[in-house]
Amino acid sequence: VQLQASGGGLVQAGGSLRLSCAASGMLFRIATMEWYRQAPGEQRELVASITSGKDTNYADSVKGRFTISRDNVKARVYLQLNSLQPEDTAVYYCYTKYGLRQYWGQGTLVTVSS
Repeated sequence: VQLQASGGGLVQAGGSLRLSCAASGMLFRIATMEWYRQAPGEQRELVASITSGKDTNYADSVKGRFTISRDNVKARVYLQLNSLQPEDTAVYYCYTKYGLRQYWGQGTLVTVSS
């Protein structure tokens, strides 16, 4: 299983980004996919998740601003980040637990300037 995240960058406060995570080596459509983030000096935290049935869940800090989605044909999971704030600055990771093992993407850096 491989997860390849992309889409991070530098954006001003109030701006938007769309993160993408491409999955391979797995039956993507049955997996719950998650996005985590880790800010400097902080622990990694769950941002959003989406099940195989496309049920979603969000951290309170991003509800109403971030949207997770998936494309089972392309085997990709997305995270739309809107109304970004400096406190959203972090490395964002896609994650899945598949076949009793955990897999992380390499991370993509989001930097929000004030």
